Amino acid sequence: MSAAGVPASVPIGVSTPARRPARQLLLEAAARLFYANGVAATGIDTITAEAGVAKKSLYNNFSSKAELVAAYLEARHEEWLGLYRRRLEKAATPRERVLAVFDAYLDHANFAYQHGFRGCGLLNAAAELPAGDPGREAVRRHKEEVQQLLATHVAALLPRQEQRAPRIAAHLSFLLEGAMARAGLEGNDAPLQEARLIAGQLLDAL
Repeated sequence: MSAAGVPASVPIGVSTPARRPARQLLLEAAARLFYANGVAATGIDTITAEAGVAKKSLYNNFSSKAELVAAYLEARHEEWLGLYRRRLEKAATPRERVLAVFDAYLDHANFAYQHGFRGCGLLNAAAELPAGDPGREAVRRHKEEVQQLLATHVAALLPRQEQRAPRIAAHLSFLLEGAMARAGLEGNDAPLQEARLIAGQLLDAL
């Protein structure tokens, strides 16, 4: 140590990068591991090792693994909403706003995943959770929010026929989620590209 209390290896006047909060490190590590390996297969020790923090840090930030899973699900949905909002900024018409939802799913599929694309992280996690689990309910709410976004844009596309929007939005939602499931199985975005094309044709026929 120097007389000023700065490690000798660090030049005076040069600050070292601030370490990110443990909560953020844990959430990012959990996101990578849950998506790549599944929720059930990923233990607390694996998460803390990936995050580079002490096990105590996890329980200082999350009361349980279930709370960490809940935070992961919320973070994934917020991540998707960010993609959607960026797409929406470039959408000039109701038709383009509907397709912005599909484009956000395409953007999600084309992230640089460490171990490849495995489909919707929310649905993957929900498939591992038991019926009635709060995590499954959270995923259901997230998917309902996506469907409501579709309904809002479809309603704008159908002035004086807004009552048709919820049913059309349901069709588009099922198309979208089915394509996402197939894309996850195939490991590429081809089914989503096809779903976007079909959605555009459906909208043009309204």
